[in-house]
Amino acid sequence: MNGEFRAQFDAEVVFANGGGIRTEGFRLDLPGDGIDDADLAALFVRHLGLLMVAEVRITNKTIIEEAHKGGRAVAAATDGTGARRLVELSHVITDGMTTLPGWPAPRISEWLTREDSRQRYAPGTEFQVARIDMIANTGTYLDTPAHRYADGADLAGTALDRLADLPGIVVRLPAGTRTVDQLLLAPYDVAGKAVLLHTGWDAHFGTDRYGAPDAPYLTGDGARALVEAGAALVGIDSINIDDMGPAAGGERPAHSALLAAGVPIVEHLTGLDTLPPAGFRFTAAPPLVAGMGTFPVRAFAVIG
Repeated sequence: MNGEFRAQFDAEVVFANGGGIRTEGFRLDLPGDGIDDADLAALFVRHLGLLMVAEVRITNKTIIEEAHKGGRAVAAATDGTGARRLVELSHVITDGMTTLPGWPAPRISEWLTREDSRQRYAPGTEFQVARIDMIANTGTYLDTPAHRYADGADLAGTALDRLADLPGIVVRLPAGTRTVDQLLLAPYDVAGKAVLLHTGWDAHFGTDRYGAPDAPYLTGDGARALVEAGAALVGIDSINIDDMGPAAGGERPAHSALLAAGVPIVEHLTGLDTLPPAGFRFTAAPPLVAGMGTFPVRAFAVIG
């Protein structure tokens, strides 16, 4: 007896973009002496580096006490160009824009006009001071734990190392896929990274379609998997990281799991299609405001 365990099982894999594979008698190293089918499916997908997996059916599972053979890690892709460039990932905030349908729009005006400033300064010297009235959930914005939990860290209490210069990876949803679940996330090494969920829903930003109940989202099991795997931050280019459909009943499992673990969330990203799968740094830092749980950010990536 060596204290190491492996699972032996049959698996049928269905891919979101069509087709599938089957295995019989597959053996896989386990971290302990037991595992449920959902976690085994995720471990299987990660071990093989499978992408765009819609479903894994596990059958004939047995746990064997056997020496580990060494699980194969999934290597991160890199851009490979060597050129450094900045990529804008935020929506522009404009007067009267719509971020969340039915929520108040920002109003941008002038507190001090250039004409009025001429009365205050020397001849030929003028300034303009603008004013913006808005709710915090405007444009591309950050959610901190205080957004969900009364005793959670607010904007001022969230450390910069969770918001700036983070190694980033992009998880792309196959066309027509609505949910980002544990299986879609399983191939990715997310520890210490900003995990950006590319759904393509940002194409509808500013339209009624953007707030439709079939908008893509992160599932509760997906959020818990990201927490357990050590993700530093999670972002999405959809209207909400949680399901906004009527079947959700107002529950917010992704917000709840991520923010309870101190993992910041960035919603309403855009431009994720221009990023490589990995090999970039991500920043989404808000002003240092006490007593607020959300605020717009200038989200961007540095490649190279």
